[in-house]
Amino acid sequence: MTGEGAVTAVVVRLKLSLLRNGLRQSAGRRAAYIFSVVVVLLIAALQFLGLLALRGNAHAASVTVILLAVMALGWAFMPLFFPSGDETLDPTRLVMLPLRPRPLVRALLVASLVGIGPLFTLSLLVGSVIALARGGAAFVVSLVAVPLSLLVCVALARAVAAANIRLLSSRKGRDLAVLSGLVIAVGAQLVNFGVQQLGSAGLGQLDPAADVLAWVPPASALGAVDSVSEGSYGVALAQLALSVAALVLLLRVWSRTLTRLMTSPDGSTLQAAEPSAKRERASGGLARLLPGGRTGTVMERSLRYAWRDPKTKAAWVTSLAIGLILPVFNALQGTGSVYFACFAAGMLGIQMYNQFGQDTSAFWMVAMTISSTQDAYVELRGRALALLLISLPYATLVVVLTTALLDDWAALPEALGLSLALLGAMLAAGAWSSARYPYSIPQEGYKNVAPGQSGLATIAIFGGMVGAALLCAPVIALTIWLNIDSGGDRWTWLLVPVGAGYGALLILLGLRLSAPRTARRLPEILAAVSKG
Repeated sequence: MTGEGAVTAVVVRLKLSLLRNGLRQSAGRRAAYIFSVVVVLLIAALQFLGLLALRGNAHAASVTVILLAVMALGWAFMPLFFPSGDETLDPTRLVMLPLRPRPLVRALLVASLVGIGPLFTLSLLVGSVIALARGGAAFVVSLVAVPLSLLVCVALARAVAAANIRLLSSRKGRDLAVLSGLVIAVGAQLVNFGVQQLGSAGLGQLDPAADVLAWVPPASALGAVDSVSEGSYGVALAQLALSVAALVLLLRVWSRTLTRLMTSPDGSTLQAAEPSAKRERASGGLARLLPGGRTGTVMERSLRYAWRDPKTKAAWVTSLAIGLILPVFNALQGTGSVYFACFAAGMLGIQMYNQFGQDTSAFWMVAMTISSTQDAYVELRGRALALLLISLPYATLVVVLTTALLDDWAALPEALGLSLALLGAMLAAGAWSSARYPYSIPQEGYKNVAPGQSGLATIAIFGGMVGAALLCAPVIALTIWLNIDSGGDRWTWLLVPVGAGYGALLILLGLRLSAPRTARRLPEILAAVSKG
């Protein structure tokens, strides 16, 4: 065996050893792995049968090309959200070994073909070429297209992972996995929307997109099989050449990234501290836009938590995304209502709940600065203003966008007024709930409630949401009355200032009522949020 071949064999054995030793750690881990393998194989089998059923269908090429393009997208981005899924993704563990990039790339590429993901992708590719290929020449081309597509997918995943390995191996990078649920939720909504569109219009809707993706690697390799089946040999050669060029480019990028990773110093060998002038400029940029005094300081702290703390950021991104997806997707499907836009205000208003628990154990530093009801009031006011800085324009934007998609401009004042009133009610109820029912959020892992506090969290969130809905009752009643009254249409514009004013009044009252309770129960709040 040559030197490069020996390196490949060693890395493949290393991959198998890591897998075997990981399964030996516990029976639960073995059961979870076996269950995941069974589920993936079952889905792969059903997918394979579905692709076989497409053989002879006029739109088989469109379906298979788009499926492979989506699969390649998954290969590119899944390592960013599940970096611990394959321990050989981190080439820096081999930095002390006398290995050159070229044999290391070959070894890691072959090792990457071992696993559930490559098997699932291979099943899709084999089913696709059976659905597409017509004639001996097409099946001969498929013998090249299948391994070529699989190698492009694997090389794409490795190149992206290597380029981001410094992030993935850090604590913040691992916390990106918290956002994976959001990605799955958004993807599920997109798939659901696409399936509904196909159900109403047929597979022909895929043809325009497939015509473009047939020239994008690795889907272009499947496009070559279809082109040969149609007798377009020159087109097929060009499509195969694109996939080959993509594979060569990805391998070169991967090799250069490995060289840089294994020869350049990292944060452990470089001074991490920035010049003081840079730090002052960075911290002063946001502060200059905020009010002075404690209010501005609290707002800046809250905004920085939302940007830097992984769990807080995940909660914000989830609320922003879902608050937009629900009304917009329903509007696009023609089944929505302009009132669905209020969902954005509701999702963002939830961020006001358990304000002190979001600080985790660091809340003790905030508690030391609260010595009176006025201090507690200013603290809560700063947090509410920071939330309003983002939620107010965003909720307004969602209402306007939903109204435009539904072309129901007459209902815009009603929806906007209700949305503003709901946002104010949620912030008022959230401030009171934060003082009355605080609970701890664990800093590590995926749990958002410390053990033993689930009931408290349920009361805080759902009880507060019911209270917010009751607080909105006057604006809801006014909206209904204006719609029932035959001459009420000309007065619906009043719902915007009424909703805004009523929401502001609710926030003011909520803060005033919550501040004394916060100052009085400060030791209890500190004990509750520090349990995790």
